[in-house]
Amino acid sequence: MEGNRPKRRKDKYNPYNIYEKDKHYYISFKDGQGALHKLEISRALYDTFDSFELDDLVYLNVVDRHIEQSEVWEATLNVRAVEKPESIEEVVLKKIQIEALHTAMKTLPEMQRRRMQLYYFEGMTYEQIAKKEGCTKMPVKRSIEAAVERLKKELKKI
Repeated sequence: MEGNRPKRRKDKYNPYNIYEKDKHYYISFKDGQGALHKLEISRALYDTFDSFELDDLVYLNVVDRHIEQSEVWEATLNVRAVEKPESIEEVVLKKIQIEALHTAMKTLPEMQRRRMQLYYFEGMTYEQIAKKEGCTKMPVKRSIEAAVERLKKELKKI
């Protein structure tokens, strides 16, 4: 930092730097070939460039705080999403697993299959299933546990 002017964040398209040194005002910039040029300028021109920089800074802050956060882009939506979108591989794998589970469930005796359906897919408790079928809770519990073990064996084969 030269002079009393604080260093400012700048727009990437701002091609110049202004500074004060020994009560003289300067502007520096690189030309198209990359050569650095330094020119002395008047105080009025320095103030004008300084005002432009402040306006740019205000705009950059507005972009950072408001515009950038409100833009709807697929990438920003995916980052902000509560549930991340599944990849094609995840969708296919899930479909294969569901098909394998349905195939394995078809091998169960009808009573076990029905109780598994009620317990795992319809959210009923052992007590509710027992009441519906007119029996006690323990046979329902044992039937579901046996079905789970049988499904594990069937799914290992696949």
